Amino acid sequence: MDDARAYPAVLPVLHETEHWFVLDKPPHMHSVSQARGGARSVEAWLRARRPELVELEECGLVHRLDFETSGCLLVAKHNAARAAWMASFRSNDGRVRKEYLALVQGRRCNGSFELAFSSRHKGSQKVTVAEVRAETNPAHVGRCRWIAVQHKLGEGSAHTLLQVELDGPGRRHQIRAGLASLGMPLVGDALYCGEPHTDGLHLHASALTIDGQRVHASTLQWG
Repeated sequence: MDDARAYPAVLPVLHETEHWFVLDKPPHMHSVSQARGGARSVEAWLRARRPELVELEECGLVHRLDFETSGCLLVAKHNAARAAWMASFRSNDGRVRKEYLALVQGRRCNGSFELAFSSRHKGSQKVTVAEVRAETNPAHVGRCRWIAVQHKLGEGSAHTLLQVELDGPGRRHQIRAGLASLGMPLVGDALYCGEPHTDGLHLHASALTIDGQRVHASTLQWG
């Protein structure tokens, strides 16, 4: 079990209602507790700081962010809310919108993709990306669109900050693997051949819109 005493006393609550709230997850922190223990997780922090949630599965977490990904994380306050929001995340009912900021290699323009995502093989963290075909299982299809909001030109390199919105429920590593398959790996994403960076993966869950309520997380200042 990871030690919540090593955490900050407060993880910022960005917005709270009677049924749910949104936390601002820092990078380099797991969403849920790990089987081996010893790694920081939002679930363990909630267990220590929000004892009213301990009877809920994963302390009410509705979805997950990767270890290095920061930003908006939705937490339900009771089982009915958790079940309802998990169903919305899995479907395309329009109740949830997810926005990200991603720093990618190269000078890029606005765009979108529709791709098929599946696990590569047992024990691998990576996912396989393929074109969508007539026989593709619709449950494997991931869509997103992006706007290039800023170009960062450096000595011998160029990066583009993208504002990315998922269209639909989302797939595992959808932004990371999808953009990398198009030759646009995220800065610091070693898993998908992104250039190394001391700050790690440059992906930030910048906003969640829940039934029309847009909740915005602080923007990281990547070096």
